[in-house]
Amino acid sequence: MKKHLLATSAIALGAAAAPAAAQDWNLDWGGFYNTHVTYSDVGGTAIAAGADFDGINIAGNGEIVFTPSVTLDNGLTFGINVQIEAQNQRSYSAASPATNQNSSYIDESYITISGDTLGRIEIGGENSAGYKSMVGAPEVGSFAIQSASVSLASPITHPFRQAAGSAFTEVAGNNDVQRISYYTPSFNGLTVGVSYAPDASTNASNSGGTNFNGVALTDVFDIGVNYSQSFGTADVSVGARYGTGNTNAVGVSDPETWGLGLQVGFGAFTVGGHYAENDNGAAGGAGDQEGWGLGATYDVAGPWSVGLTGFNGTTEMGANDMEYNAYKLAGSRELGTGVSWDVYAIYAENENVAGAAGNDRDATILGTSINLSF
Repeated sequence: MKKHLLATSAIALGAAAAPAAAQDWNLDWGGFYNTHVTYSDVGGTAIAAGADFDGINIAGNGEIVFTPSVTLDNGLTFGINVQIEAQNQRSYSAASPATNQNSSYIDESYITISGDTLGRIEIGGENSAGYKSMVGAPEVGSFAIQSASVSLASPITHPFRQAAGSAFTEVAGNNDVQRISYYTPSFNGLTVGVSYAPDASTNASNSGGTNFNGVALTDVFDIGVNYSQSFGTADVSVGARYGTGNTNAVGVSDPETWGLGLQVGFGAFTVGGHYAENDNGAAGGAGDQEGWGLGATYDVAGPWSVGLTGFNGTTEMGANDMEYNAYKLAGSRELGTGVSWDVYAIYAENENVAGAAGNDRDATILGTSINLSF
């Protein structure tokens, strides 16, 4: 058994992989595209003079995902995951209009090595094992309040991939950095994952130095635990994560993040919630954060599902703490294979924007969307 494990490890790391000439690659691909049409009513003291955010907004979000793979005679599967954004990203410079251009980019890009007894290894620009192990408050529909979606239809904002805006956090909010992750095989529904990234300077869509609060972030370590199991008529999903990194600065504590989430399904109902923190260490910048969410969904007999979700996030801003609060009531109808239609109503607000007491903004958003997945 020991020799077998050693040999398996060597193959997984590419040190003794057998040639793949005799195997055929599965050239799989898929993706999604969501188109939203919303009406927003925006107000508050933090709105710039003369700015008008009210009215109809149209926003799309989509990706084309390539996932080719090959399974060797030894049972190991090697694969690639490349996610191409379906929307152009606008590069704009007022000082140099001639350089302005639209460009698409790669969101995530990594390789996978997996086997029944090995588990799964991921190497490349991807979210950490802690991020991918978490469980958040359940939501219905594709316009999630625990994401950047609200900012598509209003000036309401929150930190990216941090606890004041989402259950799904990363250390100091790093984004798909180059890392290596390992996930154990599932043991009766229990999976453990660990990740290591040398630094937070590079991901699948950009390169170059990235600083957090002016302090370089290196040696990013994450661990996540996910447990999903059925007990009679109840389905339980639990996720927990912890992560930390090194600031390499004297007198500045290292950033950390942790979170815990739970969902329970019984019959047509699913209820759940989460709590998470980002302790960012350095003063100023994004600040230390905490956030929690609660949600409930119900699968109506037939093609409809409905849900109600609430979120509260707080960012320390010195004398004042900035808050992000959001509440969403939504319904989603399955129209056919890979096609659904959403309707939703959202109220979201920022309190103490830029750390100024009484400097607030709010938005009421009514919307509908067509969601395609293939």
